Amino acid sequence: MPADNTNSSILLFDGICNFCNSSVNFVIRHDKKNQFRFAALQSEAGKKLLEKFQQSSASLDSLVLIENDSIYLKSTAALRISKKLNGLYPLLYGFIIIPAFIRDAVYDFISRNRYKWFGSRESCMIPSEDVKSKFIF
Repeated sequence: MPADNTNSSILLFDGICNFCNSSVNFVIRHDKKNQFRFAALQSEAGKKLLEKFQQSSASLDSLVLIENDSIYLKSTAALRISKKLNGLYPLLYGFIIIPAFIRDAVYDFISRNRYKWFGSRESCMIPSEDVKSKFIF
């Protein structure tokens, strides 16, 4: 059954990327307020959300955040996610003062190399039963 998205931030991720899957698991562990829902970019739900915001999944590298009918990409998405996590992670949001073209250059470097450094899967991750309600299918 799909998760309730009404007051959630939706994180779209590259479902075959090991680094992206690890990042999703990290967010799940640190999302104590249950604010995030997840979908793979390759899933039907992910494709429909991208279409709604006139984005192509082919042009996106790894992570997209949708909040309050707005879409955030690359480093801005990552920093906005960190802002909602428990612990000291919200402090990372301070990097938002760095111009996006610099932050995104670092993001793009990691994104270009993520399969080489962390590997990939043949298919999208299948969430375990205990977190399945956080995923949109």
